[in-house]
Amino acid sequence: MGCPFITCAVKKRGIEFCWQCAEQDGCQRWRQRREWGKHHDSFICYERLEDNIAFIKREGIRAFAKDQQARKRLLIAMLNEFNEGRSKTFYCTAATVMEIQELKHAITRARNESKGMDKRNKSQIIHSIINAIAEFKKYHLKLRK
Repeated sequence: MGCPFITCAVKKRGIEFCWQCAEQDGCQRWRQRREWGKHHDSFICYERLEDNIAFIKREGIRAFAKDQQARKRLLIAMLNEFNEGRSKTFYCTAATVMEIQELKHAITRARNESKGMDKRNKSQIIHSIINAIAEFKKYHLKLRK
């Protein structure tokens, strides 16, 4: 399934994405996707879609791109330091869904708690930290079908 927002924004309206659409606040497609996305995902990034669009409207696309680069750096750190070979999807999802400060905190804490451990044990440490944050904040780190 393709992204319905890209089809509408780019192909039908000739704009970059929903944040540029004058009808975004009253858009039926947008409202339906928000409601559906509370319980299902076709792409995990839909969980933050509304927040991301609000961020872009408030701060601009350059600030959003900078935010995404920070997420990328944190993801690379998790993959390099804590990936035992089976956690790439988990770390990618966490980097997409969680706040940057939460990711930084999780990595710093995991580094401190896992000194001298092998990657398998390091992975268990950061998984438990990330899962605790996700549970507290009610983040969904697994695809909901």
